[in-house]
Amino acid sequence: MLSVAVSLDGYIDDIIPERLYLSNDRDFDGVDQLRAESDAILIGAGTVRRDNPRLWLRSQERRDARVAVGKPANLLKVTVTASGDIDPDARMFHHHIEAGKPLVYTTIQESDKIRDKLSAVADVVGIAEADFWGTLLDDLGRRGIEQLIVEGGTHIHTAFLEAGLADELRYAVTPLLIGQSDAPRFVNPAEFPGGTRRRLEFIDATTLDDVVVLRYRPKNTSKTQAGQ
Repeated sequence: MLSVAVSLDGYIDDIIPERLYLSNDRDFDGVDQLRAESDAILIGAGTVRRDNPRLWLRSQERRDARVAVGKPANLLKVTVTASGDIDPDARMFHHHIEAGKPLVYTTIQESDKIRDKLSAVADVVGIAEADFWGTLLDDLGRRGIEQLIVEGGTHIHTAFLEAGLADELRYAVTPLLIGQSDAPRFVNPAEFPGGTRRRLEFIDATTLDDVVVLRYRPKNTSKTQAGQ
């Protein structure tokens, strides 16, 4: 499940140092519910550096409900890095880690170096670059992860969509215009499955005050002509 909030012009952040909160309280609550239904949460190293999130469930009621059915109060935390440029003191490694040590995925070539840096706070997993993302999901599956929520950033969303690995997209549109050419967008240019004429399957739309949440399911078959 990919989850993202975007401005009207397709950006997920601006270039001002202070964190930009694109969404509103009702949408944040919806994302919290989605997290509560998931087993793990994944963000890229760039998001760790930029936002330094805790990646936890805000609702005590939802944490209690997970515990009541035998799950950890919070999700397993996962990040991906090629460079290893992650601060071991980042909050995701030290707050609400009831599901165990966070996972850091990287390439086999970089794994030893990153393991030396982060092994005290995370389990580092090296993966061959060929089919990196599919292998990552297979590894999570072997660890008992049945539902993964992916919250960005740009490179991560692009990779999952380009590889055809997203089962659902939760796309929250917010009434802001960013307009900064250097600001990060939802996805980078890429060769997405089916090309420019392929349409995702629409699931539903929900209005949450001034935010509209659109949900799509990528199709398994390519329908290359509009109206098919």
